Parts: sequence; C-alpha cells; structure tokens
Amino acid sequence: MLHKFSFLYLLFLLVVFCLRPPTTVADDNSTTGLDWWCDKTPYPDPCKCYFKNHNSFQQPTQLSEFRVMLVQAAMDRAVSARDELTKSGQNCTDCKKLAVLADCVDLYGDTLLQLNRTLQGVSPKTGERCTDFDAQTWLSTALTNIETCRRGSSDLNVSDFITPIVSNTKISHLISNCLAINGAFLTTGNNGNATADRSDFPTWISDKDRRLLRGVKANLVVAKDGSGHFKTVQEAIDVAGRRKVTSSRFIIYIKRGIYQENINVRLNNDNIMLVGDGMRATIITGGRSVQGGYTTYNSATAGIEGLHFIAKGLTFRNTAGPAKGQAVALRSSSDLSIFYKCSIEGYQDTLMVHSQRQFYRECYIYGTVDFIFGNAASVFQNCLILPRRPLKGQANVITAQGRADPFQNTGISIHNSRIVPAPDLIPVVNTVKTYMGRPWMKYSRTVVLQTYLDGFVSPLGWSPWIEGSVFGLDTLFYGEYKNTGPASSTKWRVRWKGFHVLSRDSDASAFTVGRFIAGTAWLPRTGIPFTSGL
Repeated sequence: MLHKFSFLYLLFLLVVFCLRPPTTVADDNSTTGLDWWCDKTPYPDPCKCYFKNHNSFQQPTQLSEFRVMLVQAAMDRAVSARDELTKSGQNCTDCKKLAVLADCVDLYGDTLLQLNRTLQGVSPKTGERCTDFDAQTWLSTALTNIETCRRGSSDLNVSDFITPIVSNTKISHLISNCLAINGAFLTTGNNGNATADRSDFPTWISDKDRRLLRGVKANLVVAKDGSGHFKTVQEAIDVAGRRKVTSSRFIIYIKRGIYQENINVRLNNDNIMLVGDGMRATIITGGRSVQGGYTTYNSATAGIEGLHFIAKGLTFRNTAGPAKGQAVALRSSSDLSIFYKCSIEGYQDTLMVHSQRQFYRECYIYGTVDFIFGNAASVFQNCLILPRRPLKGQANVITAQGRADPFQNTGISIHNSRIVPAPDLIPVVNTVKTYMGRPWMKYSRTVVLQTYLDGFVSPLGWSPWIEGSVFGLDTLFYGEYKNTGPASSTKWRVRWKGFHVLSRDSDASAFTVGRFIAGTAWLPRTGIPFTSGL
C-alpha cells in the first residue's frame, strides 16, 4: 500500500511520460532534454547538476532508459562518498570518529553493492533481469544505509565531522529520484513472484539445499566443550566466508551453551544457516551499547549482512541493560532472511530490522524503548512480543519504524502474534505506559494485524516521537486490523491523519507475507512454516 502522496506522484509520472513525445527530448543534444526528465523527479536540482557535469550520457527516449541513468549517477556519487570517507580515516586518531567512519565505509560499500545489483537487474544489456519489486527493495536499502551512517555520527556526537563528507554528494536525493522513477513501474502489480521457479522453491536453493533444509546436516559444529570443529561461532562463520562458492547453503550447528561473543555474517557470506539446540539452550550474548562507545549499528551482538540468512532455535541477547541506552541484540540487513523459533532479548533497540526483506516466525522478542526498529520490509508472524520493565519514568514503545522516503517499500508488519507483558513488567504493569509504535522517521509505517493485545497496551495505541510533537503524524502510516484482546478496541486510539483502522481485507492483505515481502517467491518448502495471506 502506497502513501497517498506516492500514489498520486506515480500516476503523474505515468501520465506525463506517456503523453510527452520522446523525440522532443531525444533530438535535443543539449542538457535541456535531460533537464526535462529531471524536472519529473522529486529532487530535480541534484539530477540536473549531475548530468550537466557528466555530458557523456545519451538523451533517454523512454522511462526505463532514464531509470538506468539515474542509478548510474547514484552509483558514481556513492563511489565518491566512500572514497572520501576512506581518505578521512587515514589521519584520524579520534576513537569515536573512527568508529563512525568504520560503520560508514561498510554502509557505503553495501550501498554500492545494492546499486550495482539494481543496475545489473534493470539494464537491458546485462541479461540479469530482476523484478521491479526487487529493485525497489535494493534502492530502499541503499537509501537506508546513508541514513544509518548519519545516525551513527549522532550517536557518538560527531555529526559535525561526518555530515560535510556525506552531504556534498547529494546521494540521498539521487537515490530518492531512483526510487520515485522505479516506483512508476510497480503500478503493474509485480510483487517479485517471478523469482520463484515452477516447483515453488526459491531459485537460489539448489536440490541439495532442499534436502538439507528438510533434514538439517551441518557443515560445521560449534561446541564450547571442544566436541565440535570450533569453540566460537565467529570462527565457523569466518571459515564459511572463505569458501569460493557461496551459492549453496552452509549450515553451522551450534550446540547448547552460552557463547559470549559478538558475531558478524559479512556481505558476500551468503546462504549461512545457524541452527541451535533451542532458544533456551543455545545463546549468543554480548553487552555493547552506545554508552559503551559503540554506534547503535555496531552495538549488535549479532550483525547479519550476507544474503538468504536463516537462524533456527537459538537466542540473540544483549545484556547491557536498560541504563546503557541503545544496545542491539540482533541487526539484520540480510535480504530474504528468516528467523525461526529464535529469542531476541534486550532493552532499548533490541532488534534492528535494518533493511531488505525479513521474515520472523514463532520468535520471542523482548525489550523496552523502540525495541523493534529499522527500515526493512519485515513481517512478524506467530511471534510473542514481550515489553519488559523499563527505567523509572520511561514508557515502553514496541516499534520505531524508519521509513524516510514515501517510495521505500518498507515497514513493520505484526501478524497473528501476541503482545503480552514480560515477567519482569507484570509487577509494575499498571505504572508503565506501553505503546505499539512511534514515528522514528517521517514516513514511518507499521501495521498490527489479527494480533492479541493484552490490557496493558495504552488505549491510545501509538505515541508521537516526543510528547507534544507533531512530527510525522500526517505522513506516517499506522494501521490495525481485526486485533483481539483487552486492548484491541480502537475507540480511544490517536486521531492522527496517518492512523488507520483497516476495515477491508484487501487493505490489510497488502502487509501480508505474500504481498509485502513477496514471500511466496522464496519461503515455500524451506522447512519454515508461514501463512501467505491473512
């Protein structure tokens, strides 16, 4: 479901590009023709400026050609920004600045990867076609990465250092233009299902992988007692990352035990599956926090970036505690990732659904402030969401969704789940306010569908970002559909323009597994149960 502004803008694009004779711009060898195209984007000035300084581009004759040019322009600016960031770190000795730079260099590297995937997928010359839905996902991720870099500098109060480096390139505006133009192609209703083959298996799962997912057989075993290949999880992940071919599933079995370490599944370490002995038996735990000198992004006990990641039967925990501020237990930016029967435990900012398409099934998620946050397209199905006891005077807020652009196909969807108090909240439940979400960014989007809401959830349902603030209240999209439980009545809900009681099945189904994350293209027969629709 598009925000009203997005929908009207896409209609405008379709009409204007259909009515305008392509020859009038194709015959113009000056920048005037490209100016005409740039004027149809949300940010025409950076577009015009780029093409004025790079006159090697041919005049486009159709929208698809202009889309390719815009992605190329964004890629070029991203390269410049990454190089500038890398250069800035060479003579830097400030620990906080170095921490921010490290995040930003990684994030801009991922932005380049996402833009390159998009370029390869939309360019007719490559033969590696992707769906327009895929392209919108990858462009959304590219823009989220830029915002995450900027936010990291705010975490450690060094924004004056990083902002000039990343703002000069106008890359955010160039990527927003890409999102708007690519969004015009989404009106055809293509939701990405073309990525599934005839047998309903994802195309990235081979015959061998299908057998492995039915009866898990590990490539490596991790055990604290020395009975496996390694004693730490990261050692096994690093070995998997050195394999030459990453297109097949690599399964790491983690025996029961508490593993005190921070793990990272890096970019290009694809198709990793971590399997534990159950969420109460296999626990990966760390204690990083912003107050401890880490950015929110890098405070994660587990950071997942490689494509097609699966975790099953384990716990990700951050033990920093409520007084240490932002402290992430799990951060995922893995496209087409699955978390099944996992427990994700922390306080503020427990789960960072950073970007891409993610599916959570039968998971337990504990936290206090904004404890499910980020800008992925994520669906939580049959999950148990457990607000816990915050610091005195704090309110619990379950979600803080970070959609910054109306054309990003992102949001948080909580479906057929239960929102109940954690055991430590129960004794003080009447003294703590609990809300389903608040708008971290202007176009924040969260829906709660067919979910049980226990009586401790505030009758208002939702909270402004700061008490008394009107930020995002007209532009966000918060929706509820056929919820149950003592707090499910919408009679006393907020009266914001952006809040909606979804009464039609067709409106609610836009946020289901099948439509919101194109789940029928990549979830079938992986061994992970899911419901495609309502």
